Amino acid sequence: MLGDMAQTTETPARTPEDGPVRTPRVHRAWFVAAVTFVTIIGAAAFASLPGLLIEPLHAELDWSRGTIGFAVSVNLALYGLTAPFAAALMDRFGIRRVVAVALSVIALGALLTVWMTAPWQLVLYWGILVGLGSGSMALAFAATVTNRWFVARRGLVTGVLTAAGASGQLIFLPLLSWLVEHHGWRPASVTVALSALAVVPFVWLLLRDHPADVGLAPYGGEYEAKPAPVTGAARRAVTVLFKAARTGPFWLLAGSFAICGASTNGLIRTHFVPAAHDHGMPITAAAGLLAVIGVFDVVGTVASGWFTDRFSARRLLAVYYALRGISLCFLPVLLAPSVHPPMLFFIVFYGLDWVATVPPTMALCREHFGADSAIVFGWVLASHQVGAAVVAFAGGLARDVFGTYDVVWYASGALCAAAALMALVISRPRTETGLPAGA
Repeated sequence: MLGDMAQTTETPARTPEDGPVRTPRVHRAWFVAAVTFVTIIGAAAFASLPGLLIEPLHAELDWSRGTIGFAVSVNLALYGLTAPFAAALMDRFGIRRVVAVALSVIALGALLTVWMTAPWQLVLYWGILVGLGSGSMALAFAATVTNRWFVARRGLVTGVLTAAGASGQLIFLPLLSWLVEHHGWRPASVTVALSALAVVPFVWLLLRDHPADVGLAPYGGEYEAKPAPVTGAARRAVTVLFKAARTGPFWLLAGSFAICGASTNGLIRTHFVPAAHDHGMPITAAAGLLAVIGVFDVVGTVASGWFTDRFSARRLLAVYYALRGISLCFLPVLLAPSVHPPMLFFIVFYGLDWVATVPPTMALCREHFGADSAIVFGWVLASHQVGAAVVAFAGGLARDVFGTYDVVWYASGALCAAAALMALVISRPRTETGLPAGA
């Protein structure tokens, strides 16, 4: 209703063939970005919970950390592998429909976990259902919105939308950790389900698929009629993958982003809380530190978007990965029963770097793959989540085998150094003259 009123106000009785209307003082693209931001925040609750569930599920149901980590790894892998198909589905059915269905699937999976009694149910409900739902509105959602609605300020908008996930973490982690500690893990799962459902009306009423739907040009660009729906979404996603896979930059981006996922979602988000708890830190205190990472993640990601509009994306990625690797190598000596200044320094430092890699990675996808960049980024994101899935499982397994997470911290630090080198050797795309772009 509200969305239809907004559309009527801007484009009474118009069709895309009529051309654009006069640009409003505040461009509609900013309202679409705001709705996208709120949507990602609402869906971020699911990402805040897995690290909080490991110890309660281990204690109540006697499931090993490796078993729980496997369910989380399925979630992370599907999150990534669904993303490129979701981008193609958005081209076919529209952003609104895909995201609304995805949020509903997340809510269903989170709610069903309340009644689970066996590990396979955790894999099915949290791993598969929540994984598929979250993957359908992963960063490919932000990339699609940015590509359609913005020409100018793309780096900044990418940074802001990427930071939305961290903002959601900031909002939900303290609440969920308090619920887990005082009322058990089931109320926390219900909270995740309700949070996802609460966002559905915002998506359905306020989000629009394309600037031409409201007779506008994208922000900073020229008016274009809305393209016809693209059929064969799955085929297109696979075709784009095969085309991109013939290029070196794709594999360098995918490889470095896999390490990004391994060192963030797979490692810190999944295993930081239980690792800190191993050293005597209360779960609420460890979750509070993750929330602080979320605060500085917002600052770092928005700043990274600003930097991406002005500096070399390749060099930015190399710096981000190198600094992340160095910080991880110091973490084993910083974990303690209480929070002390060196640990706070790590949290701030790591928070600034958490997903600062996303804006330059998206920029390099646009630079090399043009109109297919959202789908290509979906496949690059798939590699990110596969990397996260491997470490989510391997980290829990290492803890079961060695009784400590130390080997995982050091190995991830070494991988980040490799990612920095991979970013530096990504070539610049060739122009029609055969020279690198910008030469």
